Amino acid sequence: MSSPTPSPTAPAEYLLAEIPSESPEDLQNYFEARGWGDGLPLVAPTPERVAAMLEHAPGDPDECLAVFPPRNGRATRRMVAVNAVLAGCRPAVMPVLVAATRLLGDPAFNLRGVNATTHPVAPLLIVHGEAVDRCGFNSGSGSFGPGKGVNGVVGRAVRLLLLHVGGARPGDGDQSTQGSPTKYAFCIAENREATPWESYPASLGIGSPSALTIFPGEGPHNIHDTEADNPQQILDKIASTITTLGHTQGGSKGGEFLIVLAPEHAQTIAGRKWGREDIQMYLYEVARLPLARQKAIFKNRNWPRWMRFLPEDMLGPMAVHPDRYRIVVAGGPGKHSVMLPSWGRSITVPLTDTGDSQ
Repeated sequence: MSSPTPSPTAPAEYLLAEIPSESPEDLQNYFEARGWGDGLPLVAPTPERVAAMLEHAPGDPDECLAVFPPRNGRATRRMVAVNAVLAGCRPAVMPVLVAATRLLGDPAFNLRGVNATTHPVAPLLIVHGEAVDRCGFNSGSGSFGPGKGVNGVVGRAVRLLLLHVGGARPGDGDQSTQGSPTKYAFCIAENREATPWESYPASLGIGSPSALTIFPGEGPHNIHDTEADNPQQILDKIASTITTLGHTQGGSKGGEFLIVLAPEHAQTIAGRKWGREDIQMYLYEVARLPLARQKAIFKNRNWPRWMRFLPEDMLGPMAVHPDRYRIVVAGGPGKHSVMLPSWGRSITVPLTDTGDSQ
């Protein structure tokens, strides 16, 4: 059975059209001819595979979970399932993907801006709690990279949803000047066992066994410190990466900085009885530059009103409040942490994931 040839911006429901065969080559040709996919090999979304996914997502398959700009496509459970199959996911991850879909529709996340900006920003999924082990996410060595764990396919499924439902295709809905490898897949998991404090969701008052956070960020910037034996030395190096002036938080102070601490750095900091709030306050006070310098670099400043009246010789903060520094522990052995600035005024959005996807 043949189907009409839609344009690259055709409704996402075309993805459910009958495909010519399950052959990887035929499927790839079929998708590429229609402007679909991410350029990588795909898994055929057969009715059986989609149904298996939906068994792990209770509720109406065609209920609209969120609307994805810039196309304003309807993201339903069925569309989540189709794109999960295409990405190579197993059914057990469907609750995480349904939760991610709802989060991406949160107005605070500003998906329209994240999808359509010229900036190389992508949604980073951070999985917490029991879902990490239950679904097989990698929270240890190489957590941002390839190999073990389902991080890659889950991150890819989200990107395929943004492409097919949101219309965020390069040069069309996605205006990113150069793009980023994070636009293929961007997903990690919190290393709860190596976290010396309460879990990140618990620090926000979320008590569910599993939870999900989505952060609108640039790619991770490595922070290398193999010699520090106290919190200040580690955090001074992190602050030095924050006070570079090439990221958007120099000109737009409304966003956040995600600090993903390596377990060894976290243990060193906690060993001196420092908690998350101590880290946040220290970075807020130390990650500063003279306002005259910041104003010279950024002529078009989207700063809060109170910052506009500060003396130019004063050291101005890179974030407007200590809680704009988000602290998560992930990774394995080694003394390398990372810093990720957010885009514009978009902020992280947390959601309890109870596992039933309702």
